[in-house]
Amino acid sequence: MHSLSKSGILYIVATPIGNLEDITLRALKVLKEVNLIAAEDTRHTKKLLNFYNIKTRIISYREQNREKQGKKILKLLKEGKNVALVSDAGTPCISDPGVHLVDLALKEGIKVVPIPGPSALVAALSIAGVPIHPFLFLGFLPQKEGKKRKLFESLKNLHYTIVFFESPHRLKKTLKLLEEIYPESKIVIAREVTKFHEEIIRGKIKEIQEKLKEIKGEITIILARTASISGRKIN
Repeated sequence: MHSLSKSGILYIVATPIGNLEDITLRALKVLKEVNLIAAEDTRHTKKLLNFYNIKTRIISYREQNREKQGKKILKLLKEGKNVALVSDAGTPCISDPGVHLVDLALKEGIKVVPIPGPSALVAALSIAGVPIHPFLFLGFLPQKEGKKRKLFESLKNLHYTIVFFESPHRLKKTLKLLEEIYPESKIVIAREVTKFHEEIIRGKIKEIQEKLKEIKGEITIILARTASISGRKIN
């Protein structure tokens, strides 16, 4: 195990999920002062860095290159360099490959420090209007219909509020599946949270399916198993 006293620090930095002003002063300070920023999508992160005139060196760290880049980042940390890990949006290591880098660092005795902030999951839950204890977070759903069905069937007897991310082009099929498995449940669809076209849709699954038009953007869905929630008329 590497000596902790000689190592750098790996910072896990939460960044905005839409509105670039939703970032903490501490996060900005860390991003300016570290030796390197490891980003899931460098082009996306550069928009944030340019907005705040941050000149720190940035490299790619994503699912496709995590093993190769992870070794490079670990080497820098062992040399005493400080590194900030950011995801495309929100808090790293929730639904991205960041967890693998954290695991590598911890195994080498390197200090890992969270810089908390925005989270699409927490933001959606905060305005859902449903009891959230307990809740179960599924992250991104399986793309294949069979695996998705099997997942929801396995959770049928759990009376948890269920939260997950879904792609816009798979939304209608997912809602149809949810209605079949949870016919009496209500849902909250949080779309483009903190962005210009932010929209929160609440109601019974069947009602939303009948009136929902084409939907775009980042989507978080909250499936309320036991709670009653106020509906919103869908035009």
